[in-house]
Amino acid sequence: MNCAAGFALALSAAAGLASMTASAAPFPLVEGARADQVAPHEIAGWARDDHVRAFAVFVRGCMADPPLRQAVPLPGALATACDSAKALAAKGAIGRDDARSFFEQNFSFWRIRPAGTEKGFTTGYFEPEFEGSPTRNDAFPTPLYDRPKDLVTRFPEDDWPGLDKALSAARRTDRGLEPFPDRTAIETGALDGQGLEILWLRDPVDRFVLQVQGSGRVRLPDGSVTRLTYSGRNGHPYTSLGRVLSQREDIPPEQMTMDRLIARLKADPVFARDLIRLNKSFVFFARRDDLPAESGPIGGAGLPLTPLRSIAIDRNVWPYGLPVWIDTMIPDGTGGDEQLARLMIAQDTGSAILGPARMDLFVGSGAAAGHRAGLIRHPVAFTVLWPR
Repeated sequence: MNCAAGFALALSAAAGLASMTASAAPFPLVEGARADQVAPHEIAGWARDDHVRAFAVFVRGCMADPPLRQAVPLPGALATACDSAKALAAKGAIGRDDARSFFEQNFSFWRIRPAGTEKGFTTGYFEPEFEGSPTRNDAFPTPLYDRPKDLVTRFPEDDWPGLDKALSAARRTDRGLEPFPDRTAIETGALDGQGLEILWLRDPVDRFVLQVQGSGRVRLPDGSVTRLTYSGRNGHPYTSLGRVLSQREDIPPEQMTMDRLIARLKADPVFARDLIRLNKSFVFFARRDDLPAESGPIGGAGLPLTPLRSIAIDRNVWPYGLPVWIDTMIPDGTGGDEQLARLMIAQDTGSAILGPARMDLFVGSGAAAGHRAGLIRHPVAFTVLWPR
């Protein structure tokens, strides 16, 4: 947390900006990492990417509503690049050469290397789908909650004297701000009687997966599907249950996939309850029946995510809407590997995504995407496109 705060300070303070070459636009000095400027033609695979696809995702981001989760402020030059993109898009269909030229002319390219290593690190995430019910019954006893009215989200500039700096949210009371109830307190009745229940799931394991992914689909008994978007969390630090289980049961980290973790939890409800409660963080959702079934889930930037084009970044380091070129080898989900070298757009964030070259790759929706996402824990070449 302190490291991420240092990155945010470096980005927001005027003193932290420096021109790294005479021809380059000012680029933030990223604490804890090295940034080396590269030319587009020096990037393997750059000319072969589908820049039209990346451009379309970028332009949609320029038209975003206020974000669901606040990130560092957009640099003015990024807003200018958005204006140029919208003007270009207004002319009609554009070709690959035009789209590629847009990025090359409006951005400088910076390879980010974390201290002590040449590459960053990526995991994967997805939009899960579960069966659920609009009312509580024996088959669906586990509630999903709307955002409590007394929940206050902490922004980077907020100073909350007397509260743990690790808390990202608090509860507003007559006595002032207090820590919000943790997961165990919520699961044992801390929110009862407030009418916050919006849907009911089969078990706490399904809810845990939904909270880790931050969004999802719920299929109701009548066959209809409703969407859930992130609406806040209780502010307590996130704990990786996969890491805990790996350490407890001496499972090599590379073998601790999401599929294996879920199978272990589903096999023993009491064990699942106790392990899940080690993660004090608890996520709240908003029900969105208006979202088209074919669209992606809504990310932290307030936009639908695009499979294998949208990534989650550390929102205390980078702004939403930033193009990022990545190059990594990831599992294809069927036993093989696939090289993924393409331009992504930063449209989401996550509690576990901390660091200047740490990212989470949105894989897609459904079980197959979930299986593949759970296999991704790989080094990645991380190149930021910073607006000129």
